[in-house]
Amino acid sequence: MAAPVRAVAPVRDAASASSAGPWSLRHLDLELRVSFAAAGAGRVRGRARLELRCERDGAGAELRLDAHPSLSVSRAALLPPPGGPGDPAGQALPVESRPFASYGSALHIALPQPPRAGQLLTLLIDYEAGEGPGVCWLAPEQTAGKQKPYMYTQGQAVLNRSFFPCFDTPSVKFTYSATVKVPEGFTAVMSATSWEKQKDNTFVFKMSQPIPSYLIALVVGDIVSADVGPRSRVWAEPCLIEAAKKEYDGVIEEFLVVGEKLFGPYVWGRYDILFMPPSFPFGGMENPCLTFVTPCLLAGDRSLVDVIIHEISHSWFGNLVTNASWGEFWLNEGFTMYAQRRISTEVYGLPYTCLEAATGRALLRQHMDATGEDHPLNKLRVVIEPGINPDDTYNETPYEKGYCFVSYLAHLVGDQSKFDAFLQAYVNRFKFQSITADDTLAFFLEYFPELKKKGVDSIPGFEFDRWLNTPGWPPYLPDLSPGQQLMKPAEELAELWAADGLNMEAIEAVDIMGWRTYQLVYFLDQVLQKSPLPEGNVERLSKMYPKISKAQNAELRLRWCQIVLKNNLEAEYSKVKDFLHSQGKQKYTLPLYRAMWGGSEATRALAMETFSATAPQLHVNVQNYVKKILGLQVAEA
Repeated sequence: MAAPVRAVAPVRDAASASSAGPWSLRHLDLELRVSFAAAGAGRVRGRARLELRCERDGAGAELRLDAHPSLSVSRAALLPPPGGPGDPAGQALPVESRPFASYGSALHIALPQPPRAGQLLTLLIDYEAGEGPGVCWLAPEQTAGKQKPYMYTQGQAVLNRSFFPCFDTPSVKFTYSATVKVPEGFTAVMSATSWEKQKDNTFVFKMSQPIPSYLIALVVGDIVSADVGPRSRVWAEPCLIEAAKKEYDGVIEEFLVVGEKLFGPYVWGRYDILFMPPSFPFGGMENPCLTFVTPCLLAGDRSLVDVIIHEISHSWFGNLVTNASWGEFWLNEGFTMYAQRRISTEVYGLPYTCLEAATGRALLRQHMDATGEDHPLNKLRVVIEPGINPDDTYNETPYEKGYCFVSYLAHLVGDQSKFDAFLQAYVNRFKFQSITADDTLAFFLEYFPELKKKGVDSIPGFEFDRWLNTPGWPPYLPDLSPGQQLMKPAEELAELWAADGLNMEAIEAVDIMGWRTYQLVYFLDQVLQKSPLPEGNVERLSKMYPKISKAQNAELRLRWCQIVLKNNLEAEYSKVKDFLHSQGKQKYTLPLYRAMWGGSEATRALAMETFSATAPQLHVNVQNYVKKILGLQVAEA
């Protein structure tokens, strides 16, 4: 049924200055020495060895790599072939850094002569980095333990060019190895299939599967680990490790087993989770073998463990089969949302999954209402013009509109088990490759020739071309009505709490103790929409449901804080302050500052007081976003 394996044609990526296409990278080896400074950015001294293959004649005598103005190259050299004649230190090559875009520069390296197709070259580059946007340095007060500094890298989308010189495009995949020397008292971990500690506090890593540059990640900090399954461990600062072990013991394996049943073998060996310091501004980053996540997932009662299903799903969609350019990010995220909801349906049932998908659809609606449906970013195939930072195109569309398109393909098939089999075949066909939407859709029609014969790619109003290239609301929405059995009780309960005279008999008849996170979130969203509630109702609600008003679950805490602010419940303003002191995730921090700044004199004062106390522990981007909300001066980068 499936076509024979062929190499997918290289894609021209406008966000890369590199010679990807004429050249391929077979293996990257990094030798790194990491040192911390007394304050601010530390240094990474690096030596990168790139094993390259010339893919075609006419590649020219110049090689271009992606780099960054913060990355300084001291030497580039061409190494002799293994066992061949020549200086083992290599032949020095002229190298020049030239401007490329606001987010990076181009490293031009002159070769002794133009290579021929099939020729293998090994290049050595000595460099220093540390102040670029992909290398983040945390002061002790930005960590959970508050004792030692911490360093991590964040590659997606185009940031790793400030960490090491590379082909910084998702269209190029390669294996890598690394040797990392760090100061005493610190541990290094990377997104790699093997990890070994050697003498002199040096750590050795190997990634035996080919990955794109954005998935190489490094952390150096005061971190320890604990096993939570046959192929999983959690990593965290010592003060968080017990909580992490308790929360995730046995959980990850269950999700991995369901994922393997649905999508085929898990090829990465280990699946470890690293709980980042509280200032980590994102929810999660799916670095292979080692997902980075916010410590906000440590709710204390396993009520947020299902969030990890999204990152696990990337093990097949994104990490194994990858979008060849950031303009088709939906191939990573739309398929991952679909896979996440398939795993969730198997583990938690269809009603709960539909309820979670309804919250996702509401986020897409909010986004499109804010931007206008016809905004060019509301297409699945986004044209990223030269000079535009792919990070600036990030929004809900590739996730939720992408999910709707994958759901539409499943709807055309009309049989869940047949579509599950297609997804396995798709992963198997394109594993370790970077592909385009055209590759995906051609394979779909090839796999289902009867659908191709029917012309399903050009049904009026639902044309594949329209899905990809026309901005706006998805032409097809999957049926989420099974979620109604969970939504309806939540809607009715919110109505009762919004009434002028509380009907306590009716309220007490509803038992919310068995409600899972997304049902409670849905209830609180309804209460927030109806706020401010009549005098006294929120105080009663708070006393009645300590499961909500005293929750450690960050999703519930965010919404409870929003309700407290919208209802001017001064007695609980301390909960807003405590939540903002406990974490710095962008998704939670910014809405609360917006709510405080848009409220009363008292909430504005609370915003200023809280920010002045917590600013040092926030990621610099989040600090700047908050300053803009509060009308404070933002320092120039």
